[in-house]
Amino acid sequence: MSYSSNNDTPSRVSSDNHTIGSVTDPRGGPGSGGDVRKDPVYRVKAQLFRTLGHPARVRLLELLGDKERTVGELQDALERDSSGVSQHLSALRREGVLESRKSGTSVFCRVKDRRTLELLSLAREILVANLEESRLLLGEMDAETAAGQPSQPARTATAAQQVRGRGR
Repeated sequence: MSYSSNNDTPSRVSSDNHTIGSVTDPRGGPGSGGDVRKDPVYRVKAQLFRTLGHPARVRLLELLGDKERTVGELQDALERDSSGVSQHLSALRREGVLESRKSGTSVFCRVKDRRTLELLSLAREILVANLEESRLLLGEMDAETAAGQPSQPARTATAAQQVRGRGR
């Protein structure tokens, strides 16, 4: 970390000396510090998360897991019509999340990269940790209410920190 000469604001400097104010874009170059919505790297990442952001698509990926299944099996499991399931499968294929192959009259689908399933698993762990933290805090608040005690922020914060520490 270095300090700029005109103030005491810490700034980082990349190996090719691209610094913007107190923020450095490690990639440097054109577009650094500009509107991130125009940056193709962030647009591609955001598109992946938008594709994964539909509940039916998350369920499809969970159903597939490490297995290969036919489109018909996926339709039955989701209890949706063929056009709806096909649209979701197409979106996942377009994004490079799924692969499919045809055998006779059946189309088989599978998750292309195991890391996609790991990403979903990690998201689940984050959600569970957040819910556990909320559950603990609500339990403490209920106990305080039942005992007629005022809220004790320090104790509640400690419980929240304990839950957050479990995931690290």
